[in-house]
Amino acid sequence: MIAEEIKEKKSKKCFFKNISSIKIGWGVLIALIVEIIILSVLSPYFLKPENIFNILRSISIIGVVSIGMTMLIISGGLDLSVGAVLGLSGMVTGALMTRMGLPTVLAIFCGLVVGGIIGIANGLLVTKLKINALIVTLGMLSIARGLTYTISKGSNIFVKTSPGIIYLGRGYIGKVPFSVIVMLVLVVFGTLFLNYTVLGRHIYAVGGNERASKLAGVQVNKVRLIVFVITSVLAAFAGLISAGMLSSAEISAGTGLELDVIAAVIIGGASLSGGKGTIIGSLIGAAIMGILKNGFILLGLPHAVQTISIGIVIILAVVIDSIRINRQTIG
Repeated sequence: MIAEEIKEKKSKKCFFKNISSIKIGWGVLIALIVEIIILSVLSPYFLKPENIFNILRSISIIGVVSIGMTMLIISGGLDLSVGAVLGLSGMVTGALMTRMGLPTVLAIFCGLVVGGIIGIANGLLVTKLKINALIVTLGMLSIARGLTYTISKGSNIFVKTSPGIIYLGRGYIGKVPFSVIVMLVLVVFGTLFLNYTVLGRHIYAVGGNERASKLAGVQVNKVRLIVFVITSVLAAFAGLISAGMLSSAEISAGTGLELDVIAAVIIGGASLSGGKGTIIGSLIGAAIMGILKNGFILLGLPHAVQTISIGIVIILAVVIDSIRINRQTIG
């Protein structure tokens, strides 16, 4: 027994020591470069600055949500409700501003609080009641979407009278969309958080080896609860960006977003089994998804082909992750 404990302690020390050394795989970066080269050959419009900025702005929402989803998947969790949370946050913010006359800042705060509450609910149901995260967040998806329909009263809510929301989604600093700058700032902060804070390293630890984390004194349930809240709040914030881009809080906002986000995170190198992934890798994955969609539009391919292709990409991402896990197990 003593020998086993000593061995386990050594493995824990080694585990924590190597957490922050996880790097992005070159494969995903090469895939992005190849995709860019192919589309630049097929479409002369692809590399024009205005198209590049359009792509960046289109992936800013997925990029922001993928920051939280990356942390959640690294910790061994999953959240299918992010798209619905995005739609609900935008709808709550829009309704408070236009129907109740609340100041923009207060309405935005309330929209983010909604995301936080949903994150707490998801986290508590998973950690305290031990309900599978897939089931919890799938149910929360339905609840959030139903609340969005209820608040909307069957119609979109225009937010053109709110310069702050509009600037968040459609503003520019020079020629760079403001939403892209916000996304990049959050990516930097998220990366620093994961790699240079105790909580960030605990997120990797919990996903990599829950039992060893508990023995090392990590409060596993607390870590997972925090990550669920971060994910939902970032989804809520993305809802504000979406409302600004569209100049309205739309009933269907965020529909299917969770699939794109999960695909971006897995393509970026994160593992569904937990313990592995980077936010920068997820951003590259989001770029691959965004460029693919943009390429379909430039080439004039039918929407059905786009939808099928995205589905294939998602399946391939999961297959690659499965192969990666099997190789690590055999190794």
